[in-house]
Amino acid sequence: MKPKINIVWLKRDLRLQDHEPFLHAELANEDYIQIYLFEPSMISYPDCSMRHLQFIYHSVLEMNDRLKPYHRKVEIFHAEASEVFHYLASEFEVQTIFSYQESGIRKTWNRDKKIAAFCKKEGIEWKECQRDSIIRGLKNRDSWDQKWYSHVHTHSIQNQYSKSKLKELRHPFKLESNFEKQLKPYPSSFQKAGELYAWKYLLSFCEGRGKNYNRFISKPSESRKSCGRISPYLAWGNLSSRQVYQFVRNHPNYPTNKRSFNGMLTRMNWRSHFIQKFEVECDYETRCVNRGYELLEYENDEHKIDAWKNGLTGFPMVDACMRCLKKTGWINFRMRAMLVSVFCHHLNCNWKLGVYHIARLFLDYEPGIHFPQFQMQAGTTGVNTIRMYNPVKQSQDHDPDGIFIKKWVPELREIPVEFIHEPWNMTEMDLKLNNIELNYPKPLVDLKESGKLARDKIWGHRKTDVVKQEGQRIIKTHTRNNATNERRN
Repeated sequence: MKPKINIVWLKRDLRLQDHEPFLHAELANEDYIQIYLFEPSMISYPDCSMRHLQFIYHSVLEMNDRLKPYHRKVEIFHAEASEVFHYLASEFEVQTIFSYQESGIRKTWNRDKKIAAFCKKEGIEWKECQRDSIIRGLKNRDSWDQKWYSHVHTHSIQNQYSKSKLKELRHPFKLESNFEKQLKPYPSSFQKAGELYAWKYLLSFCEGRGKNYNRFISKPSESRKSCGRISPYLAWGNLSSRQVYQFVRNHPNYPTNKRSFNGMLTRMNWRSHFIQKFEVECDYETRCVNRGYELLEYENDEHKIDAWKNGLTGFPMVDACMRCLKKTGWINFRMRAMLVSVFCHHLNCNWKLGVYHIARLFLDYEPGIHFPQFQMQAGTTGVNTIRMYNPVKQSQDHDPDGIFIKKWVPELREIPVEFIHEPWNMTEMDLKLNNIELNYPKPLVDLKESGKLARDKIWGHRKTDVVKQEGQRIIKTHTRNNATNERRN
């Protein structure tokens, strides 16, 4: 007789509190194991990077430290999901699999459909819990906001754990040694992984950092301190939206910093709003939101694409942001939008050629936010205002003294402030007078000319019949009804 067990399958929910699958597993009649899968097909997919895998790995290690008193550990498998579940079904009589629904890319959706078919064939129940009030199978957005606010106001789950009586699981899908060697070191330039660090960031936001949230949200330097900085922890599930909402809303500093804290909580709602969009239509990953923009033509100059990826465009703010992102995994929202805008509009490149590069760099990569937001900034929705960012104006407005630029573009550290935003305007005489040998590329394009060409192209295309027709479909499917969009902060 094979021993009976249940399984908690962890995905983007690497925490021990406010965790519904763990709750159900504890309430069930059978003991359970908890698993995380490093799937080779997902690891090799173009949206995945080592920094993501390191964050996941170290989040799991932290969970295991805290599970030791219960004789439990998250079992790590280095194999495809189908291999893992076939193996577990051969070794155990699996009763139920508990997990959260994953609003991921089509590849994860197809994998889940295969696992669902396997469960049905084997007589295994798969109970998927709703994640952060993201509703599967939603047909329209009427009353969605009320449901989201209702969810974040309900009591979070206070998980309690029993001691496992199961023997230590030995399986043939351990991490390959070379792969594990890559996972173990964690770069000091990244935010540290795990539930404990997530709470430290949230606490420090509420106790001091968050008072300047609205004031500095657009500043590339100051926002690194004043923003919540909890996005990686939300992306990989070290925190739930409900935990964050309730902690901020109920913190003693909320009345004093109400405007700033509400600004942050509003963006929590926006976050779920975009993930809900992606849940309804995950083709955002590979196809224009507005299918009429598939007909739009781009230059797609490989030299410009490489320069953008490597922070060598000749535009100081663009290059500083890209280099900062590569080193730390985080920049603020406005600078993210500027990177996409410059790539798609000024450099005239198809968004599809840059979207995976940025996904790999974001430590807080969340498919449901990344792909819809990338396309919004690329201007391919046909329903949103087209935002064309001038990188010189952005640096003048948000880094007037060039502090951020000089930190991340060392070639420009000796440049006088009056030239830091447009170093190409320095004459030979200016360079000699300041004893500077400028080793920095000239701008890839003329901003005035490239901006005009981009505006003419994208606004002209927006008037076509196919774009207008698609726009109506998008509004019907994804737009929230203002009459039911209640603000409950």
